[in-house]
Amino acid sequence: MMPGLTGDPGEFDDALAIANAGRPRTPDAAPRVPDAAPRTADAAPHGAEHRVRERSSERTWMDPWHAPWGNGRHEAGPEAAAAARTPEPEPHQEPKPGPGGPGAPDLPAAPEPQPSAPAHSPNSPAPAASRTAPAHRHSAHSPWHDARAAAAGAVAGPLEAATVPLGPEALGRVLAGALTALTDLPSFDTSAMDGWAVSGPGPWRVTAPSTLAPSATAGILAGQGPARPLPAGHAIRIATGARIPPGASAVLRSEHGETVEQADGGALLSAPGGAPPGQDIRPRGQECRNGDQLLPPGTSVTPAVLGLAAAAGYDELWTYRRPVVEILVLGDELLHSGLPQEGRIRDALGPMLAPWLHALGAETIGPRHLADDEGVLYEAIASSTADVVITTGGTAAGPVDHVHPTLRRLGAELLVDGVQVRPGHPMLLARLDPADGTTPRGRSAKRTKRPVRTPRTPRHLVGLPGNPLAAVSGLLTLAEPLLGTLSGRTRSEPRRVRLADGVHGHPHDTRLVPVACRTDEKGGVVALPLHFNGPAMLRGIAAADALAVIPPGGAAEGESAVLLGLPWSPAATTSDIGATGGRV
Repeated sequence: MMPGLTGDPGEFDDALAIANAGRPRTPDAAPRVPDAAPRTADAAPHGAEHRVRERSSERTWMDPWHAPWGNGRHEAGPEAAAAARTPEPEPHQEPKPGPGGPGAPDLPAAPEPQPSAPAHSPNSPAPAASRTAPAHRHSAHSPWHDARAAAAGAVAGPLEAATVPLGPEALGRVLAGALTALTDLPSFDTSAMDGWAVSGPGPWRVTAPSTLAPSATAGILAGQGPARPLPAGHAIRIATGARIPPGASAVLRSEHGETVEQADGGALLSAPGGAPPGQDIRPRGQECRNGDQLLPPGTSVTPAVLGLAAAAGYDELWTYRRPVVEILVLGDELLHSGLPQEGRIRDALGPMLAPWLHALGAETIGPRHLADDEGVLYEAIASSTADVVITTGGTAAGPVDHVHPTLRRLGAELLVDGVQVRPGHPMLLARLDPADGTTPRGRSAKRTKRPVRTPRTPRHLVGLPGNPLAAVSGLLTLAEPLLGTLSGRTRSEPRRVRLADGVHGHPHDTRLVPVACRTDEKGGVVALPLHFNGPAMLRGIAAADALAVIPPGGAAEGESAVLLGLPWSPAATTSDIGATGGRV
């Protein structure tokens, strides 16, 4: 294996393509047809040759791990690019006859059908082929868009709903029903400014507060209700948020009025600009009327939603239960503190996944760190009562990759077994047997009684690759859409942003590339592709605002790309590519 690779067969294939890029063809070698049809010069659509040249220019950003025709810093010639798109034959490998017999042309095998979202119900039986499919047949890998749709449709809908108190426990949940106003907002005519409540045109005689409200001494304050109306031609001091007295026609701001003492000891208020009727008064029901829908079902409960609900009269909210996710971090090579040493490395996924999942609205158990032992992994998955189990590592076909054998032993149904995406293509999604018993309690589940899980509620497992950025790819591809449906989140529209530089694409796989959102010279937003984006690297994603979805073949500078937003970044919202999960 080449230095620096982690044992991922797909990464080795990329490295082999790099090594073979400049190798001359031999006339007696039968070409090996790749799993996905290559783009050749003869079959290229109009303009494709120009695009290849454009993406190979010195200005085009490249990635050494995922651009088989270059090392990321030097321009790739047309011959190398063509060779990379049409891989060389395996040494000493005889061509296989096509479906038409020994004389028929060799054709790529048809990919196994992948389950679509509507084809699966929580109680549907698992196809035998899906339980026993090898982990690394690229022809069986799901296209990236289809994988996300399968994850979103893996369950029929959200988890059960319950009422929770209005407060931190509701934060991050999703409304199970519409939030309707229980009162008018504001519930009475309110002063929008500090000043004077005035009745009719000026000037106005200033009224002592006690004449309207016996307890008032400094004017009408917020929380006080005047007992008597304000006579015409009179004014009274009023504070922001205070109830407008009956008979008042406007509020005159303090800085706009002038008072003059009178001989009888009173004061006369005047305003050069006058006080038009309704000025600086928030009328009753200005924001909403009793019964108005304030927010639709599927809205995430944010701090602002909590405030709105409180203002509208709520003490508790009707929300879907948060999905509970158990995190299992696999690997004997992982250290949990200190510096890497003696061939062992720090666990980067354990500290990262739990906060990320919390940002997606889930509660977490773990992370639990497990040795590379199939029996230990089997027991951990079989005994888990979480809605979703997430494993890291062990999804490929190496000697200590135990996820696939464990799923077969459990009788799990593989919904997605590999995805045509880089990094992270050996990710998977499986449906486990339903769990009985009470719902597990996650990190933030101490204060709320949890309903009992019904036997029909399925559990799922998302297998993430072990490399950090590849795991992030799996998290956004499979875990986020699945959790979106379980939590009842409403899908958001995709956001497309122009690329500030070109990005080379994989010949047949989608690429997810970290980008930073920046403002260009015209004031528009552009996505700048970031370096340090290899499957084992986190430096790029740590500085990123989003991941750009790069289709097979790449994207040129100035083309728009769909962004997958990161939960903590205000620069890019979470995107939906056709079906990301959640409710419409």
